[in-house]
Amino acid sequence: MNIGIKKSITTGGKNISVETGKLAKQADGSVVLQMGNTVLLATVVSAPEAKEGMNFFPLTVDYREKFAAAGRIPGGFLRREGRPSDMEILIMRLVDRALRPLFNDDYRAETQIMIQLMSYDGEHLPDALAGFAASAAIAVSDIPFNGPMSEVRVARVDGQYVVNPLKSELDKADMEIMMAGTMKDVVMIEGEMEFIQESDLVEAIKVGHEAIKEQCQFQLDLAAEIPSANPKREYNHIDTNEEVEKKVHDFAFEKLKAVARKGNSDRTERANDFAAVKEETEAQFTEEELEEVGGFVSTYFKKTMKEAVRDVMLNERIRLDGRKFDEIRPIWCEVDYLPMVHGSSVFTRGETQSLTTLTLGGKLQEQMIDAATYQGTENFMLHYNFPPFSTGEAYPIRGVSRREVGHGNLALRALKPVLPDDNPYTIRLVSEILESNGSSSMATVCAGTLALMDGGIPIKAPVSGIAMGLVMNSEGKYAVLSDILGDEDHLGDMDFKITGTAEGITACQMDIKVDGLPYEVLIEALEQAKAGRLHILGKITDTINEPRTELKPNAPRVESFRVPNEAIGAIIGPGGKIIQQIQKDTGATVTIDEDPDTGEGVVQILAEGKEAMDGANKAVRDIAFPPTVEEGAEYEGKVKSVQPYGVFVEILPGTDGLIHVSEFAHERINKMEEVAKEGDVLKFKVVGQDPKSKKWKLSRKVLLPKPEKKES
Repeated sequence: MNIGIKKSITTGGKNISVETGKLAKQADGSVVLQMGNTVLLATVVSAPEAKEGMNFFPLTVDYREKFAAAGRIPGGFLRREGRPSDMEILIMRLVDRALRPLFNDDYRAETQIMIQLMSYDGEHLPDALAGFAASAAIAVSDIPFNGPMSEVRVARVDGQYVVNPLKSELDKADMEIMMAGTMKDVVMIEGEMEFIQESDLVEAIKVGHEAIKEQCQFQLDLAAEIPSANPKREYNHIDTNEEVEKKVHDFAFEKLKAVARKGNSDRTERANDFAAVKEETEAQFTEEELEEVGGFVSTYFKKTMKEAVRDVMLNERIRLDGRKFDEIRPIWCEVDYLPMVHGSSVFTRGETQSLTTLTLGGKLQEQMIDAATYQGTENFMLHYNFPPFSTGEAYPIRGVSRREVGHGNLALRALKPVLPDDNPYTIRLVSEILESNGSSSMATVCAGTLALMDGGIPIKAPVSGIAMGLVMNSEGKYAVLSDILGDEDHLGDMDFKITGTAEGITACQMDIKVDGLPYEVLIEALEQAKAGRLHILGKITDTINEPRTELKPNAPRVESFRVPNEAIGAIIGPGGKIIQQIQKDTGATVTIDEDPDTGEGVVQILAEGKEAMDGANKAVRDIAFPPTVEEGAEYEGKVKSVQPYGVFVEILPGTDGLIHVSEFAHERINKMEEVAKEGDVLKFKVVGQDPKSKKWKLSRKVLLPKPEKKES
């Protein structure tokens, strides 16, 4: 009985095995990929025919992590996997962005790729394997595909580039990128870095591409052994009409070039000019002809428009809005825009605008993450919202889109390296995109920097971001574009987003749609991007040149400090009694956690005012670092209990003493409960210590003025 084929490859010193023909055999293609004890199951199914009228490629990429993979039961009431987490969505996007450009433009059959994490060992990370598994599943199927492709992670650990590092290695890296490519080209890059130089990024890409080439050849060798994968299926999903194509091109090409060379910076006017040419083009056909070939007219008009705009850029060196290739759109910035938030900014570049807010919280506001591969909390969040009105559209909002998750994550990775190392706050940035015409994620980075500085967060350096584009023809003639428009993104061959400080790069994301991008062009794009980044940084620092020295008046104050391990229990108290009492007395929020590395307690105090902060700080420190009682010193403390012979009073947290009835006042006291009750705050002096019991003797009387003697 045939139980499948299994082959292995070594990448980055780690063995990866791929098995096919054993599981999920009803799918068009399926593989089980394993590295260490991390196992992924990838399947692909593509419909035999395209649906009628389908004018795009309906590809769905789905990645899910099974909790059983890590030997865990999901949380929540249902105790089963629910909607995908942000991390799962980000991995779906990584695979989708790499695979989608490798299908033919005329392939329109509904296609679904599913990748499932079935086993996870905690060290071999599955996200670096998902693209490899997905492409291998397609390779062993009969689905037509211009691949194979593969993905790898490249990290720099102790100065050395490592392919697909272990989790323990990644924790020590100063840069890491996820990249995808084919035997010929790099098609996708995304990563974060700690202020690296452009040459370091190029070197990492070269290292990763060599590993990708080996994995692509491995897939070709594997597919050659699968009879059902050869040959690929034949299809005819779209009709063509060469006569209509020629008529549209001949009539519209020069007219569209004339619109493109106007260099109109107003998006609406430019769109109206293109729409007018389309109306003229449609007028060349009768109503009966449009009924029959109207779809062809629209399709070929878009194709002609793309060709015309690119021709003007490459041969006449004119951009759609008239800018030079390295010119940045006009920028204006503003901080402290909203009165009640903890920090705010507006960043506008051309027709793209972000209003970003900063909110500060304490330990209890951290985001809890409960995933199959990670459990913990996150104290820095960045959320990106892209409402329909930002592009002048109206459509239903059905939750957070994958695009919003991806753009928010890129901006978060860009800003994370500049947060203070000892940041005590939970930080949430929210970018509301109010206008969009290209580079809204990069506007979010700039607005986020401004909001952090406006809110008084002492970031290491301001960060700016820029989106670069590329137009390249088959002869190798090209133009690198700085700060691309939305139209330039759609009509161009590259979308390369770069963020960084004046010192170096902090994050990047690149999608390439052209075959054979030379490294020389990539280096040119990086250098041009650096100049653009520095220009934008200048606009940011002109608005606010350093973080404010004070938080906003309505922002909570947070202090964090460490205490000895043995003090943790004393601060919490039995059943949380002590820490709850401190919070009740001061109005502050106090949390304490044990550092797993040192065993020390990490105390965080969040308070709305100075009085509450000082009170809670003193109460916790007095327990953790108890001062010694000094004989002869004066103190103030609460009455803990009332007895017939006196009252017991707290001198310091955890230390009591007795004010005897004879030392309470100068006058005679018959009943102690008539002059004192629990909770009263008294001033007293330590007058001695019992040599046997070691109990402190206190006196209130010595601090009171002596009554005058009455004359007999």
